[in-house]
Amino acid sequence: MTNTELLDIIRFLKTTARKNNAEIWETAAEHLSRPRRARAILNLNHVARLTNADSLVLIPGKLLGSGEIKHAVKIGAFQYSTSARAKVERAGGECMALKDFVARYPKGSNVRLVK
Repeated sequence: MTNTELLDIIRFLKTTARKNNAEIWETAAEHLSRPRRARAILNLNHVARLTNADSLVLIPGKLLGSGEIKHAVKIGAFQYSTSARAKVERAGGECMALKDFVARYPKGSNVRLVK
């Protein structure tokens, strides 16, 4: 079965990459195009170790809620677990759908790809 939402996001990322000359969106599209077992699945503690306050983080996969985060980050990911979303928002951060994240930061400046 084909995930039409995923295909739509991949197309959107590639279009945005070409339009804004932002290689990060093309890289994210490549990661999302991989088989499900090869996509990024990250725990919150991994993101917390790699980021600082007010970081912009792109996760081409799923964010899980294992661990804690003490600082506010803005995260764009394909999927979130409910506990991960709650913990990020409790820390003052923001969880966005991938399309919303890309629309807000189309140039990809200061966005960190975490996989």
